[in-house]
Amino acid sequence: MSSNTSSVLLNTGVQMPLLGLGMYKLCGSEDVFQAVDAALAEGYRAFDSAAVYGNEADLGQALKKLLPKYGLTRADVFITSKLGPKDQGVKAMDGALHSLSQLDLDYIDLYLIHWPGTQGQDVADQRNPGNRAQSWSALEELHAQGKLKAIGVSNYTPAHMRELIQNCNVRPALLQVEFHPQLCQAELKALCKEFGICFQAYTSLGRGKLVTDPVVIEVAKNCNRTPAQVLLRWAVQQGVSVLPKSVNPDRIKENAAIFDFTLTDEDMDRLSALDCGHRYCWDPSQVV
Repeated sequence: MSSNTSSVLLNTGVQMPLLGLGMYKLCGSEDVFQAVDAALAEGYRAFDSAAVYGNEADLGQALKKLLPKYGLTRADVFITSKLGPKDQGVKAMDGALHSLSQLDLDYIDLYLIHWPGTQGQDVADQRNPGNRAQSWSALEELHAQGKLKAIGVSNYTPAHMRELIQNCNVRPALLQVEFHPQLCQAELKALCKEFGICFQAYTSLGRGKLVTDPVVIEVAKNCNRTPAQVLLRWAVQQGVSVLPKSVNPDRIKENAAIFDFTLTDEDMDRLSALDCGHRYCWDPSQVV
């Protein structure tokens, strides 16, 4: 799957690549095929989709066609998908099985609850905790059946995580959240470390805004790398896995070149000092 220097051990005992291709807003079979083809060529072995992305079927078809091209099998790649917020609660089992069907796989390596709330319900709706618990129970059942090799959550706050940890039968393998130098998520990272939960980043480049930050640019010049590579390296150097999204083969190649250099402690500290709690995506903190 991946060398130990570029992977992280999940609490299921499986190695997961530190670098994956994010599939958010990758729409249409042609774009998905092009991105997956370029990613496999550059050594990517992890792909992150979701029910709400609308591309699970396209990803599954692309892998079926492309894995033989690169002499790979299903076991050589790590596939993540996520439960749609519309299926939170009573529909969770059907939602997860639909993802499995769309991907046309016998199992999904990692399946996440995408959001702590429920589509169509207010963030303050007191049914949210019960819906989350019901979803997790469904994922635990599918995990026991071997259909979901690992299960986890996305966009959970420290409060949501503590609620889950206290009540689950199967501890989450991973938490995926927005994470970059302007949003260091120290409390969540510490909580995940305490309970042996992998911490994974999305929006590592701040939706393209962080590559123009003066500090990021200066650090990049000092180590003769691109700002994007520096931002991704800042995360993986902390053992945090990243999911940069691109359909551009050159960008995909650039994003993969983050394991052959190291940021100095000073550069790491300078980047971390940018932390100001700024989010480029949704804020889950209001979801009860």
